[in-house]
Amino acid sequence: MAEGTVQSIEIDAEPAACFAVASDVAAYPEWATGVRSTEVLEADADGKPLRAAFVIDGMVKEISYTLTYTYDEPYSIVWTAEPGPDLKAMEGSYTFKELGEDRTEIIYALRAEPAFTIPGFLRRQVEKQIVGTALRGLRERVAAVSES
Repeated sequence: MAEGTVQSIEIDAEPAACFAVASDVAAYPEWATGVRSTEVLEADADGKPLRAAFVIDGMVKEISYTLTYTYDEPYSIVWTAEPGPDLKAMEGSYTFKELGEDRTEIIYALRAEPAFTIPGFLRRQVEKQIVGTALRGLRERVAAVSES
């Protein structure tokens, strides 16, 4: 992925548990900071979203977009935004790398190009904040789901 932000975090869970939480797009508003709503528009035979609409708190304004997904279960989730009024382009991925002993490294890559003017350095700072917050939220959600 050209430009963008890449960060990783380690989680005390198997890749399949991490994948299950990350692919449950309908539950994102429950744990993903800034996600106001999601709607699965199309799902595969296993119920995993192929297209989903999002509304997020974009700090300056509410941002709406639709993502299309591809999966390599339980190793990766890749998404691309459909161009819209708030985003020219966005692509991202979660990669789940087994570390052994029920530990997984989650690598989150994100590149976003808003449809409104924002200085490049500020866009990169927002990407870093989104990625870091998402990884911490994902770790907490996987831990909570594993305990229940």
